[in-house]
Amino acid sequence: MKRIVIGLAAVVALAVIAAALWWFRPWAEFSPSRMAALGQPERYAEIFRSMDRVFPYRRIDTADPAPLPRSPSPLAVSYEWQGETRRLEDYIAASDTTGLMVLRFGTVVYEDYFLGADETDRFTSWSMGKSVVASLIAMAMMDGHIDSLDQTAGEFAPQYAGTDFGDTSLRHLLMMASGIAFNEDYGDRDSDINRLFFGAFLQGRDVNALIARYPRGRAAGEQLHYISPNTQVLAAVVEGVYGAPLAEVVEERVWRPLRMEGDAYWSQHVSGERGVAIGYCCLNARLADYARLGQLYLQDGVWDGRRLLPEGWVRMATRPNASFQEPGVNPLYGPRGYGLHFWIPLGADGEYFFAGVYGQYIWVDERRGVVIARTAADHQWGARTAETFALFRAIAEAVSPLAADGGDDGAE
Repeated sequence: MKRIVIGLAAVVALAVIAAALWWFRPWAEFSPSRMAALGQPERYAEIFRSMDRVFPYRRIDTADPAPLPRSPSPLAVSYEWQGETRRLEDYIAASDTTGLMVLRFGTVVYEDYFLGADETDRFTSWSMGKSVVASLIAMAMMDGHIDSLDQTAGEFAPQYAGTDFGDTSLRHLLMMASGIAFNEDYGDRDSDINRLFFGAFLQGRDVNALIARYPRGRAAGEQLHYISPNTQVLAAVVEGVYGAPLAEVVEERVWRPLRMEGDAYWSQHVSGERGVAIGYCCLNARLADYARLGQLYLQDGVWDGRRLLPEGWVRMATRPNASFQEPGVNPLYGPRGYGLHFWIPLGADGEYFFAGVYGQYIWVDERRGVVIARTAADHQWGARTAETFALFRAIAEAVSPLAADGGDDGAE
């Protein structure tokens, strides 16, 4: 009996040791224990600017960087919200904002950092990266790699050929209307998105193979259903048409032509050359370089006299392409609508935005020539959405008021 007890104790001890080794992985640069930090909201402000210690990544190098022109000044902004007059300073403090930059006609007119951040930090984009992937699809069309958005993903990404995702058009993937049955409820421990994270990050399984198995639950092109796998498939298309990892394509087609101020990186699911980019999120870059992405869109895809996005793309991508994408139509998305991987606020008047969870935004106001880039670690970002829109509109009005006749006040 004593031998049995000792044997069982040894088995338990070995199991505990094995579990600890799996959790901490002292032989590896990345481990589940580091990823667990993403479940500690009190650390988000620091973690979201140091994701290179959480996930593997590929570098994105800039070339011949050209800092944005700067003419900063204090920003005194107030706005009305739920019967109260609130100030920018109050919003920043309440919302765990880490960085805020405002451009007016391409010049930085306000820039500040909070909660220990500074201008050299590389903040994670979360789902703002989705809009970057969509931009690469547009660039692939301009480069002649894709003839039409009505072509299917499987034509360019062989790992999805013969699957429901592969049979979905690029247009419907961009519209977040693939019809694929996928539960993206992060609060449900048994949801598809949480199982995907476990399989890809903790088990090291091929994320594209995991996603390819999901079936269609409804016809494509009929309903807005925002799910991250749509963008992962589009990222595979980008890699397929350019024959290079996503980060390399971003470096070649975006970072270097825009002469970004700093290097960046894109997080991956696993380490090494076999690592697959987390295509549905996780570009990590300086605040100024996020603002520059918004400025590219404000300038209709033209930079330094060179067209980087096809003519007509910006308007098509940043407006609803179907009635079910109109702002306010679907209660799941509150005061937001959708275009082709870009969000549209309720009451939009030439306004649209890139967005990421926990309050990451690149807001573009075409009429006023204003771009607002904001990073945050905001636990209440969802409940704060409509208030954020009110603040951004107040900022845009403060730095670039429109003339009484509805025109601009001297746009450059």
